[in-house]
Amino acid sequence: MTDLIERTLRGLSNQLGNRVSRPDDDGYVAATEISAEPIGCMPRTVVHCQTPQDVQFAIAAARSAGLSLSVRGGGHDWTGRDLCDGLVIDLSGMRDVAVGRDRRSARILGGARASDVLAMTDPLGFAAVTGWCGAVGMAGLLLSGGYGPLIGRFGLALDNLIAADIVLADGRIVTADCDREEDLFWALRGGGGNFGVVTAMRIRLHALPNVVSGMLVYPFSEAGSVLRRYADLLPSMPDELSVQAGAVAGPDGVPVIMLVPTWSGAQGQGDQHIAPLLRLGTLLDNTVDAVRYGTSLSVFDQYAVKGRRTIMERCSLPALDGASADLLVEAMAKAVSAGCAIFSHQFRGAASRVPAEATAFSLRRDHVLIEIIASFPDRPDRLEERRHRQWVRNTLRAFDTIALPGDTHGTAQRLCPNAERLVRVKQLYDPENVFCSAISLPTDRRAVAAE
Repeated sequence: MTDLIERTLRGLSNQLGNRVSRPDDDGYVAATEISAEPIGCMPRTVVHCQTPQDVQFAIAAARSAGLSLSVRGGGHDWTGRDLCDGLVIDLSGMRDVAVGRDRRSARILGGARASDVLAMTDPLGFAAVTGWCGAVGMAGLLLSGGYGPLIGRFGLALDNLIAADIVLADGRIVTADCDREEDLFWALRGGGGNFGVVTAMRIRLHALPNVVSGMLVYPFSEAGSVLRRYADLLPSMPDELSVQAGAVAGPDGVPVIMLVPTWSGAQGQGDQHIAPLLRLGTLLDNTVDAVRYGTSLSVFDQYAVKGRRTIMERCSLPALDGASADLLVEAMAKAVSAGCAIFSHQFRGAASRVPAEATAFSLRRDHVLIEIIASFPDRPDRLEERRHRQWVRNTLRAFDTIALPGDTHGTAQRLCPNAERLVRVKQLYDPENVFCSAISLPTDRRAVAAE
Protein backbone atom coordinates (compact mmCIF):
# COMPACT_ATOMS: atom_id res chain seq x y z
CA MET A 1 0.00 0.00 0.00
CA THR A 2 2.83 2.40 0.79
CA ASP A 3 4.33 1.79 -2.66
CA LEU A 4 0.94 2.47 -4.28
CA ILE A 5 0.56 5.71 -2.32
CA GLU A 6 4.03 6.91 -3.27
CA ARG A 7 3.53 6.06 -6.94
CA THR A 8 0.19 7.86 -6.94
CA LEU A 9 1.54 10.97 -5.26
CA ARG A 10 4.53 11.09 -7.63
CA GLY A 11 2.13 10.84 -10.55
CA LEU A 12 0.03 13.66 -9.09
CA SER A 13 3.15 15.81 -8.75
CA ASN A 14 4.01 15.12 -12.38
CA GLN A 15 0.52 16.29 -13.38
CA LEU A 16 0.33 19.40 -11.19
CA GLY A 17 3.97 20.32 -10.54
CA ASN A 18 4.52 22.76 -7.68
CA ARG A 19 0.81 22.69 -6.85
CA VAL A 20 1.51 19.59 -4.78
CA SER A 21 3.28 19.90 -1.40
CA ARG A 22 4.73 17.25 0.89
CA PRO A 23 5.80 17.76 4.53
CA ASP A 24 9.29 18.99 3.60
CA ASP A 25 8.06 21.54 1.03
CA ASP A 26 7.64 25.27 1.67
CA GLY A 27 3.96 25.47 0.74
CA TYR A 28 3.04 22.66 3.11
CA VAL A 29 3.45 24.72 6.29
CA ALA A 30 1.12 27.54 5.25
CA ALA A 31 -1.50 25.15 3.91
CA THR A 32 -1.63 23.13 7.12
CA GLU A 33 -1.88 26.14 9.43
CA ILE A 34 -5.48 26.30 10.61
CA SER A 35 -7.29 27.99 13.47
CA ALA A 36 -8.38 24.89 15.34
CA GLU A 37 -6.45 21.93 16.66
CA PRO A 38 -5.75 19.38 13.87
CA ILE A 39 -7.25 15.94 14.40
CA GLY A 40 -4.84 12.99 14.26
CA CYS A 41 -1.73 12.83 12.08
CA MET A 42 -0.71 15.54 9.65
CA PRO A 43 -1.42 15.14 5.90
CA ARG A 44 0.79 13.12 3.57
CA THR A 45 0.27 15.73 0.87
CA VAL A 46 -1.53 18.97 0.07
CA VAL A 47 -2.84 19.84 -3.39
CA HIS A 48 -2.99 23.62 -3.96
CA CYS A 49 -5.87 23.73 -6.41
CA GLN A 50 -6.33 26.54 -8.90
CA THR A 51 -9.04 25.02 -11.10
CA PRO A 52 -11.84 22.45 -10.82
CA GLN A 53 -9.65 20.15 -12.91
CA ASP A 54 -7.00 20.24 -10.17
CA VAL A 55 -9.70 19.13 -7.75
CA GLN A 56 -10.65 16.27 -10.07
CA PHE A 57 -7.03 15.08 -10.20
CA ALA A 58 -6.74 15.28 -6.40
CA ILE A 59 -9.93 13.29 -5.77
CA ALA A 60 -8.91 10.62 -8.29
CA ALA A 61 -5.47 10.29 -6.70
CA ALA A 62 -6.85 10.00 -3.18
CA ARG A 63 -9.37 7.37 -4.20
CA SER A 64 -6.92 5.28 -6.23
CA ALA A 65 -4.43 5.20 -3.35
CA GLY A 66 -7.02 4.71 -0.62
CA LEU A 67 -6.10 7.99 1.07
CA SER A 68 -8.44 9.91 3.32
CA LEU A 69 -9.54 13.25 1.89
CA SER A 70 -10.31 16.68 3.34
CA VAL A 71 -10.92 20.18 2.01
CA ARG A 72 -9.29 23.33 3.33
CA GLY A 73 -10.92 26.63 2.48
CA GLY A 74 -10.57 29.46 4.97
CA GLY A 75 -8.89 27.24 7.55
CA HIS A 76 -11.44 28.08 10.27
CA ASP A 77 -13.23 24.77 10.74
CA TRP A 78 -13.58 24.72 14.52
CA THR A 79 -13.37 20.89 14.63
CA GLY A 80 -9.98 20.84 12.88
CA ARG A 81 -11.32 18.66 10.05
CA ASP A 82 -9.80 20.91 7.38
CA LEU A 83 -6.86 18.53 7.66
CA CYS A 84 -6.66 14.76 7.52
CA ASP A 85 -3.83 12.23 7.54
CA GLY A 86 -4.12 11.64 3.79
CA LEU A 87 -4.63 14.22 1.05
CA VAL A 88 -5.82 17.80 1.61
CA ILE A 89 -7.50 19.73 -1.20
CA ASP A 90 -6.38 23.30 -0.54
CA LEU A 91 -8.73 25.88 -2.09
CA SER A 92 -7.09 28.93 -0.54
CA GLY A 93 -5.67 29.94 -3.93
CA MET A 94 -9.17 30.07 -5.48
CA ARG A 95 -10.47 33.34 -4.05
CA ASP A 96 -11.74 35.34 -7.04
CA VAL A 97 -14.98 37.31 -6.61
CA ALA A 98 -17.05 38.73 -9.51
CA VAL A 99 -20.07 40.92 -8.79
CA GLY A 100 -22.94 40.64 -11.26
CA ARG A 101 -23.92 43.57 -13.43
CA ASP A 102 -27.12 44.14 -11.47
CA ARG A 103 -25.12 43.96 -8.21
CA ARG A 104 -27.70 41.57 -6.79
CA SER A 105 -25.42 38.52 -6.89
CA ALA A 106 -21.77 37.56 -6.98
CA ARG A 107 -19.87 34.52 -8.22
CA ILE A 108 -17.19 33.51 -5.76
CA LEU A 109 -14.66 30.69 -5.90
CA GLY A 110 -14.45 27.97 -3.28
CA GLY A 111 -11.55 29.47 -1.34
CA ALA A 112 -12.96 32.99 -1.04
CA ARG A 113 -13.23 34.47 2.43
CA ALA A 114 -15.82 36.92 3.66
CA SER A 115 -13.23 39.70 3.51
CA ASP A 116 -12.58 38.93 -0.18
CA VAL A 117 -16.26 39.28 -1.00
CA LEU A 118 -16.84 42.41 1.06
CA ALA A 119 -13.78 44.11 -0.40
CA MET A 120 -15.65 44.00 -3.71
CA THR A 121 -19.16 44.76 -2.44
CA ASP A 122 -18.50 47.46 0.17
CA PRO A 123 -17.53 50.15 -2.39
CA LEU A 124 -20.74 49.40 -4.30
CA GLY A 125 -22.98 49.82 -1.27
CA PHE A 126 -23.95 46.13 -1.25
CA ALA A 127 -23.21 43.27 1.11
CA ALA A 128 -23.19 39.49 1.23
CA VAL A 129 -24.54 37.66 4.25
CA THR A 130 -21.52 36.48 6.23
CA GLY A 131 -20.52 35.34 9.69
CA TRP A 132 -19.05 37.66 12.30
CA CYS A 133 -15.43 37.37 11.12
CA GLY A 134 -13.97 38.44 7.78
CA ALA A 135 -11.29 35.74 7.77
CA VAL A 136 -13.77 32.85 7.62
CA GLY A 137 -14.12 30.94 4.34
CA MET A 138 -17.44 31.49 2.59
CA ALA A 139 -17.86 27.92 1.32
CA GLY A 140 -17.70 26.33 4.75
CA LEU A 141 -20.00 29.02 6.11
CA LEU A 142 -22.57 28.61 3.32
CA LEU A 143 -22.60 24.83 3.54
CA SER A 144 -23.00 24.57 7.30
CA GLY A 145 -25.12 27.55 8.35
CA GLY A 146 -23.84 31.06 8.63
CA TYR A 147 -24.95 32.81 11.82
CA GLY A 148 -23.97 36.47 11.55
CA PRO A 149 -24.89 40.14 11.92
CA LEU A 150 -27.45 40.11 9.09
CA ILE A 151 -29.31 36.98 10.17
CA GLY A 152 -32.44 38.74 11.39
CA ARG A 153 -32.95 40.71 8.18
CA PHE A 154 -31.58 38.39 5.47
CA GLY A 155 -31.40 34.94 7.09
CA LEU A 156 -28.50 32.53 7.34
CA ALA A 157 -25.64 32.70 4.88
CA LEU A 158 -26.87 29.41 3.39
CA ASP A 159 -30.29 30.97 2.75
CA ASN A 160 -28.52 33.29 0.32
CA LEU A 161 -26.86 30.59 -1.78
CA ILE A 162 -28.20 30.68 -5.34
CA ALA A 163 -26.10 27.99 -7.02
CA ALA A 164 -22.99 25.88 -6.45
CA ASP A 165 -20.50 24.17 -8.77
CA ILE A 166 -19.35 20.96 -7.15
CA VAL A 167 -16.87 18.22 -8.03
CA LEU A 168 -18.34 14.86 -7.04
CA ALA A 169 -16.56 11.75 -5.84
CA ASP A 170 -16.74 10.18 -9.30
CA GLY A 171 -15.06 13.23 -10.83
CA ARG A 172 -18.14 14.75 -12.42
CA ILE A 173 -18.61 18.52 -12.15
CA VAL A 174 -22.25 19.52 -11.69
CA THR A 175 -24.09 22.75 -10.97
CA ALA A 176 -26.71 22.56 -8.25
CA ASP A 177 -29.47 25.15 -7.93
CA CYS A 178 -33.26 25.26 -7.58
CA ASP A 179 -33.69 23.85 -11.12
CA ARG A 180 -30.70 21.51 -11.51
CA GLU A 181 -29.65 18.75 -9.11
CA GLU A 182 -32.38 20.00 -6.78
CA ASP A 183 -31.84 17.39 -4.07
CA LEU A 184 -28.12 18.13 -3.97
CA PHE A 185 -28.79 21.87 -3.77
CA TRP A 186 -31.17 21.25 -0.87
CA ALA A 187 -28.60 19.08 0.93
CA LEU A 188 -25.70 21.49 0.44
CA ARG A 189 -27.55 24.15 2.43
CA GLY A 190 -26.87 22.77 5.88
CA GLY A 191 -25.44 19.34 5.14
CA GLY A 192 -21.86 20.56 5.09
CA GLY A 193 -19.07 19.28 2.86
CA ASN A 194 -20.40 15.73 2.79
CA PHE A 195 -21.26 15.54 -0.90
CA GLY A 196 -18.27 16.84 -2.87
CA VAL A 197 -15.93 19.80 -3.28
CA VAL A 198 -17.65 23.13 -3.96
CA THR A 199 -15.37 25.06 -6.31
CA ALA A 200 -17.63 28.05 -7.02
CA MET A 201 -20.85 29.58 -5.74
CA ARG A 202 -23.30 32.24 -6.75
CA ILE A 203 -24.60 34.14 -3.75
CA ARG A 204 -27.24 36.80 -3.23
CA LEU A 205 -26.18 40.38 -2.45
CA HIS A 206 -28.20 43.04 -0.66
CA ALA A 207 -28.21 46.82 -0.91
CA LEU A 208 -26.53 47.99 2.30
CA PRO A 209 -24.59 51.28 2.09
CA ASN A 210 -23.47 50.98 5.71
CA VAL A 211 -24.37 49.56 9.09
CA VAL A 212 -24.25 50.98 12.59
CA SER A 213 -21.96 48.69 14.54
CA GLY A 214 -19.11 48.50 17.01
CA MET A 215 -18.15 47.18 20.40
CA LEU A 216 -19.69 47.92 23.80
CA VAL A 217 -17.60 46.76 26.75
CA TYR A 218 -18.78 46.37 30.35
CA PRO A 219 -16.86 45.30 33.48
CA PHE A 220 -17.09 41.66 34.46
CA SER A 221 -18.12 42.74 37.96
CA GLU A 222 -21.45 43.77 36.38
CA ALA A 223 -21.70 40.73 34.10
CA GLY A 224 -24.83 39.23 35.65
CA SER A 225 -26.89 42.41 35.62
CA VAL A 226 -25.70 43.48 32.15
CA LEU A 227 -26.56 40.13 30.57
CA ARG A 228 -29.94 39.92 32.30
CA ARG A 229 -30.91 43.42 31.16
CA TYR A 230 -29.71 42.57 27.67
CA ALA A 231 -31.82 39.39 27.70
CA ASP A 232 -34.87 41.45 28.70
CA LEU A 233 -34.37 43.67 25.63
CA LEU A 234 -34.06 40.84 23.11
CA PRO A 235 -37.78 40.14 22.52
CA SER A 236 -38.42 43.76 21.52
CA MET A 237 -35.48 44.15 19.14
CA PRO A 238 -36.35 44.55 15.44
CA ASP A 239 -35.09 42.04 12.89
CA GLU A 240 -32.64 44.62 11.56
CA LEU A 241 -30.71 44.67 14.86
CA SER A 242 -28.47 41.72 15.70
CA VAL A 243 -26.33 41.69 18.82
CA GLN A 244 -23.55 39.27 19.64
CA ALA A 245 -22.82 38.93 23.34
CA GLY A 246 -19.63 37.50 24.70
CA ALA A 247 -17.31 37.19 27.64
CA VAL A 248 -13.65 37.65 26.70
CA ALA A 249 -10.38 38.79 28.16
CA GLY A 250 -9.81 42.54 28.08
CA PRO A 251 -6.47 44.19 27.21
CA ASP A 252 -5.18 43.51 30.73
CA GLY A 253 -6.27 39.87 30.66
CA VAL A 254 -9.22 40.45 33.00
CA PRO A 255 -12.59 39.19 31.67
CA VAL A 256 -15.10 41.72 30.36
CA ILE A 257 -18.57 41.51 28.86
CA MET A 258 -18.70 42.52 25.22
CA LEU A 259 -21.77 43.35 23.13
CA VAL A 260 -21.45 43.88 19.38
CA PRO A 261 -24.65 45.37 17.93
CA THR A 262 -25.16 45.65 14.16
CA TRP A 263 -28.02 47.71 12.74
CA SER A 264 -28.73 46.87 9.08
CA GLY A 265 -31.99 48.75 8.71
CA ALA A 266 -32.94 52.19 7.46
CA GLN A 267 -30.30 54.90 7.48
CA GLY A 268 -30.51 57.23 10.45
CA GLN A 269 -32.44 54.82 12.71
CA GLY A 270 -29.60 52.75 14.11
CA ASP A 271 -28.70 54.99 17.04
CA GLN A 272 -32.20 54.97 18.52
CA HIS A 273 -32.41 51.17 18.44
CA ILE A 274 -28.93 50.68 19.89
CA ALA A 275 -29.37 53.35 22.60
CA PRO A 276 -30.93 50.98 25.20
CA LEU A 277 -27.77 48.85 25.07
CA LEU A 278 -25.71 51.82 26.22
CA ARG A 279 -27.60 51.89 29.51
CA LEU A 280 -27.09 48.29 30.62
CA GLY A 281 -24.22 49.11 32.97
CA THR A 282 -20.94 50.99 33.29
CA LEU A 283 -19.53 51.39 29.78
CA LEU A 284 -15.77 50.87 29.60
CA ASP A 285 -15.63 51.36 25.84
CA ASN A 286 -17.99 52.27 23.01
CA THR A 287 -16.85 52.12 19.37
CA VAL A 288 -20.32 52.06 17.78
CA ASP A 289 -20.49 54.14 14.59
CA ALA A 290 -21.81 54.10 11.04
CA VAL A 291 -19.36 52.04 8.97
CA ARG A 292 -19.20 49.86 5.89
CA TYR A 293 -20.40 46.33 6.60
CA GLY A 294 -16.99 44.84 5.83
CA THR A 295 -15.35 47.26 8.26
CA SER A 296 -17.73 46.19 11.02
CA LEU A 297 -16.41 42.61 10.91
CA SER A 298 -12.89 43.77 11.82
CA VAL A 299 -14.00 43.82 15.48
CA PHE A 300 -13.31 40.10 15.61
CA ASP A 301 -10.01 40.04 13.72
CA GLN A 302 -8.13 39.89 17.01
CA TYR A 303 -9.89 36.61 17.86
CA ALA A 304 -8.94 34.92 14.56
CA VAL A 305 -5.25 34.55 15.30
CA LYS A 306 -3.46 31.54 13.84
CA GLY A 307 -0.48 29.91 15.44
CA ARG A 308 -2.48 29.13 18.57
CA ARG A 309 -4.11 25.88 19.54
CA THR A 310 -7.88 26.24 19.78
CA ILE A 311 -10.46 24.01 21.38
CA MET A 312 -14.10 24.82 20.74
CA GLU A 313 -17.46 23.32 21.57
CA ARG A 314 -20.99 24.47 20.76
CA CYS A 315 -24.53 24.05 21.99
CA SER A 316 -27.86 25.69 21.28
CA LEU A 317 -30.07 27.26 23.95
CA PRO A 318 -33.78 28.08 23.66
CA ALA A 319 -32.98 31.67 24.64
CA LEU A 320 -30.50 33.85 26.47
CA ASP A 321 -32.12 34.34 29.86
CA GLY A 322 -31.24 34.65 33.52
CA ALA A 323 -30.28 31.00 33.90
CA SER A 324 -27.94 30.98 30.89
CA ALA A 325 -26.48 34.35 31.92
CA ASP A 326 -25.63 32.90 35.33
CA LEU A 327 -23.95 29.86 33.74
CA LEU A 328 -21.89 32.10 31.46
CA VAL A 329 -20.70 34.24 34.35
CA GLU A 330 -19.85 31.21 36.49
CA ALA A 331 -17.89 29.60 33.66
CA MET A 332 -15.86 32.71 32.90
CA ALA A 333 -15.10 33.19 36.58
CA LYS A 334 -13.39 29.77 36.39
CA ALA A 335 -11.51 30.50 33.14
CA VAL A 336 -8.00 29.05 33.24
CA SER A 337 -6.37 31.73 31.06
CA ALA A 338 -6.99 34.88 29.05
CA GLY A 339 -7.52 32.63 26.01
CA CYS A 340 -10.90 31.45 27.31
CA ALA A 341 -14.04 33.04 25.86
CA ILE A 342 -17.75 32.43 25.39
CA PHE A 343 -19.71 33.94 22.49
CA SER A 344 -23.41 33.84 21.69
CA HIS A 345 -25.03 34.05 18.24
CA GLN A 346 -28.68 34.96 17.78
CA PHE A 347 -31.00 32.98 15.51
CA ARG A 348 -34.17 34.94 14.83
CA GLY A 349 -36.11 37.03 12.34
CA ALA A 350 -35.77 36.05 8.69
CA ALA A 351 -33.78 32.91 9.54
CA SER A 352 -36.62 31.59 11.71
CA ARG A 353 -39.25 32.18 9.04
CA VAL A 354 -37.73 29.69 6.57
CA PRO A 355 -39.67 26.37 6.62
CA ALA A 356 -37.74 23.56 8.30
CA GLU A 357 -38.01 21.37 5.19
CA ALA A 358 -36.79 24.06 2.78
CA THR A 359 -33.10 23.34 3.42
CA ALA A 360 -31.10 20.64 5.17
CA PHE A 361 -30.64 23.08 8.07
CA SER A 362 -33.90 22.45 9.91
CA LEU A 363 -33.48 24.11 13.33
CA ARG A 364 -35.63 27.08 12.35
CA ARG A 365 -36.98 28.06 15.76
CA ASP A 366 -35.58 31.08 17.59
CA HIS A 367 -32.54 30.09 19.62
CA VAL A 368 -29.06 31.15 20.72
CA LEU A 369 -25.92 29.35 19.60
CA ILE A 370 -23.22 29.28 22.28
CA GLU A 371 -19.53 28.90 21.38
CA ILE A 372 -17.10 27.92 24.11
CA ILE A 373 -13.50 28.62 23.10
CA ALA A 374 -10.12 28.04 24.69
CA SER A 375 -6.97 29.07 22.82
CA PHE A 376 -3.38 28.89 23.96
CA PRO A 377 0.12 29.00 22.42
CA ASP A 378 1.01 26.21 20.05
CA ARG A 379 2.94 23.28 21.54
CA PRO A 380 1.96 23.87 25.17
CA ASP A 381 2.92 21.46 27.90
CA ARG A 382 0.41 18.69 28.50
CA LEU A 383 -0.83 20.14 31.76
CA GLU A 384 -1.69 23.45 30.10
CA GLU A 385 -3.58 21.74 27.31
CA ARG A 386 -5.40 19.51 29.78
CA ARG A 387 -6.49 22.52 31.85
CA HIS A 388 -7.96 24.30 28.83
CA ARG A 389 -9.65 21.19 27.48
CA GLN A 390 -11.22 20.47 30.86
CA TRP A 391 -12.53 24.03 31.17
CA VAL A 392 -14.26 23.71 27.78
CA ARG A 393 -15.77 20.35 28.71
CA ASN A 394 -16.97 21.53 32.10
CA THR A 395 -18.54 24.63 30.58
CA LEU A 396 -20.29 22.58 27.90
CA ARG A 397 -21.68 20.21 30.55
CA ALA A 398 -23.03 23.16 32.50
CA PHE A 399 -24.85 24.57 29.46
CA ASP A 400 -26.05 21.12 28.45
CA THR A 401 -28.46 21.15 31.40
CA ILE A 402 -30.53 23.86 29.65
CA ALA A 403 -29.56 23.25 26.00
CA LEU A 404 -31.94 22.15 23.28
CA PRO A 405 -32.11 18.34 23.04
CA GLY A 406 -29.69 16.74 20.62
CA ASP A 407 -25.95 16.16 20.56
CA THR A 408 -23.63 18.69 22.17
CA HIS A 409 -22.71 20.25 18.82
CA GLY A 410 -26.33 20.82 17.85
CA THR A 411 -26.02 18.62 14.73
CA ALA A 412 -28.90 16.33 15.60
CA GLN A 413 -31.20 19.26 16.23
CA ARG A 414 -30.17 20.99 13.01
CA LEU A 415 -30.61 17.94 10.78
CA CYS A 416 -32.93 15.46 12.50
CA PRO A 417 -36.26 16.26 10.74
CA ASN A 418 -34.46 16.03 7.39
CA ALA A 419 -32.19 13.09 8.20
CA GLU A 420 -33.88 10.53 5.96
CA ARG A 421 -33.70 12.78 2.91
CA LEU A 422 -30.06 13.57 3.65
CA VAL A 423 -29.26 9.86 3.73
CA ARG A 424 -30.86 9.41 0.32
CA VAL A 425 -28.88 12.32 -1.16
CA LYS A 426 -25.64 11.04 0.37
CA GLN A 427 -26.19 7.57 -1.08
CA LEU A 428 -26.96 9.06 -4.48
CA TYR A 429 -23.97 11.41 -4.77
CA ASP A 430 -21.32 9.86 -2.48
CA PRO A 431 -22.27 6.25 -1.71
CA GLU A 432 -18.71 5.29 -0.75
CA ASN A 433 -18.47 8.14 1.80
CA VAL A 434 -15.43 9.76 0.20
CA PHE A 435 -16.32 13.10 1.75
CA CYS A 436 -17.05 13.97 5.36
CA SER A 437 -17.23 17.19 7.30
CA ALA A 438 -17.75 18.57 10.78
CA ILE A 439 -21.48 18.00 10.27
CA SER A 440 -21.87 14.28 10.73
CA LEU A 441 -24.61 12.61 8.71
CA PRO A 442 -26.44 9.38 9.47
CA THR A 443 -25.34 6.78 6.91
CA ASP A 444 -27.94 4.06 7.40
CA ARG A 445 -31.61 4.57 6.59
CA ARG A 446 -32.56 1.88 9.10
CA ALA A 447 -30.76 3.76 11.87
CA VAL A 448 -32.62 6.94 10.94
CA ALA A 449 -35.96 5.16 10.99
CA ALA A 450 -35.18 3.70 14.43
CA GLU A 451 -34.42 7.06 16.03
